[in-house]
Amino acid sequence: MKHSKVGALMTADVVRAEYGTPFKEVARRLAEHRISGLPVVDDDEKVLGVISETDLMVRQAEAPGPFEPRRWFRRPRWTPGSRARRTKARARTAGQLMSCPAITVHSDATVVEAARVMAHRRVERLPVVDDEERLVGIVTRRDLLQVFLRPDAEIRAAVRNEVLGQALWLPPDAVDVDVHEGVVTLTGQLERRVETTSAVKMCRQMDGVVAVVDHLTYRFDDSGLSPEEPALHGIPYDWQRM
Repeated sequence: MKHSKVGALMTADVVRAEYGTPFKEVARRLAEHRISGLPVVDDDEKVLGVISETDLMVRQAEAPGPFEPRRWFRRPRWTPGSRARRTKARARTAGQLMSCPAITVHSDATVVEAARVMAHRRVERLPVVDDEERLVGIVTRRDLLQVFLRPDAEIRAAVRNEVLGQALWLPPDAVDVDVHEGVVTLTGQLERRVETTSAVKMCRQMDGVVAVVDHLTYRFDDSGLSPEEPALHGIPYDWQRM
């Protein structure tokens, strides 16, 4: 199934910072553009890291309170996480503040691939890069959710054309397709069981589909055939009208 590409959903005009951008300037850019994070790039527009509001908050969180007594005799226990927080707490530039290495996605990646990366890495945004790893845009979780705004009529047309027609070579009236609020309902009788399972699986993979209701039946159960056994071919669908 064809999925929307990241390049079609991303924001091309990216607010960014350079390695030496001062801390306050980073905070200013986030506030002025009402964004919660931005990428840090080098002179060649390659992404070095990403800064989020959380990174800026670490500076405040790690700063001692005005009435907090100084700890003279307690030795800190250093871990990779605590070292990173200490570095961010003392950061004066974007390069010292950023989280790296940057998690990026290519512009020709699908929405599904980008969503998996976001979920697995628990990030809110992904810098989008080209084949030379240069920054070309940024995509957020909100951008990826746009696929669920796909109109029902467009989804129905895609199911009929791409799934039933192009993939399964079925006549237009072989299956009744109804789509409501992204839920696809398939009703009808097909020749083989494998066709019904394939139709349902491919519909579930389409952009904008929330769920698939399977009301399909079949005339011949070919699920138990071994690869050496021939499946039925060439049986016309006119038998459905008899």
